[in-house]
Amino acid sequence: QVQLVEPGGGLVQAGGSLRLSCAASGRTFNNYNMGWFRQAPGKEREIVAAISWTGYSTYYADSVKGRFTISRDKSKNTVYLQMNSLKPEDTAVYYCAAKRGPAALTSVYDYWGQGTQVTVSS
Repeated sequence: QVQLVEPGGGLVQAGGSLRLSCAASGRTFNNYNMGWFRQAPGKEREIVAAISWTGYSTYYADSVKGRFTISRDKSKNTVYLQMNSLKPEDTAVYYCAAKRGPAALTSVYDYWGQGTQVTVSS
C-alpha cells in the first residue's frame, strides 16, 4: 500500500513557475513508477509526466515538453513536478500517482493522491 500526499499548488500568473511535490509513505517507494496527471473542468484526466522506479526513464505529454520537469528524491520518498512557462491552459487539478515497477510509464496507475489545484491566470 502506498499513500500519496500532495501539498502545494496555487495561483500563478501566465509565464510563471510552480513546483508541485508528492510525498509517498511506505518502504517501497523506490519500487514504484511515479506519475503526474491533471484534470481540467469538463475534460478527461490526462497524464502529464512520469518517471520510472529507477529514475532513469521519463515521459512527458507533448503539451508540456520543454516546460515541465519531473524528478524524484528517493531519500525523501518524494516526487516533484517543476512547471515553468505556465499557460492558462495548464489550469487543472493535478494528481500524483504510483504504479509498481517495472511497468510502462503510461500504463494504468494503482495509487492516487487527493489532488491539488493549479490555476494559471492570464
